[in-house]
Amino acid sequence: MSNRENETPEAEGGCLCGGIRFKIYQRLRPVVVCHCKQCRQTAGYLNGFTVSLPENLEFTADDTLTWYESSDEAKRGFCNKCGSSIFWTYKSGGNMGIAPGSLDEPTKLTTAMHIFTEFAGDYYEITDGLPQRPGQRHPDDILEPG
Repeated sequence: MSNRENETPEAEGGCLCGGIRFKIYQRLRPVVVCHCKQCRQTAGYLNGFTVSLPENLEFTADDTLTWYESSDEAKRGFCNKCGSSIFWTYKSGGNMGIAPGSLDEPTKLTTAMHIFTEFAGDYYEITDGLPQRPGQRHPDDILEPG
């Protein structure tokens, strides 16, 4: 049983098949859209993330959660049943990036900016008027959660 049973989560979410379900007990920061090649390959298009401190993320189901070490620095969490790509984090720890599409609606999130725009695919344009950074460390270095 959770030690947060009297707390109300700020957000809940999970994968397509329900093998991964989680609750988040903090206000989430705005979404940052990443255009790097790894993020585009993982998502099949663009990839965006909000973040949570790991201690504020509680899994209610994680039987199908699998971690892939996508680089020397980072790993990505996905469902090994339905394929949903949900998490990104540094192997050394820190904030947990969470794909906003995995959150139950209403998310109450907004998008703040685009990063690694120098690697944007040749099949789309970034026309939403939000700030663009050609290179940048992963989103949790830009905006911390609230």
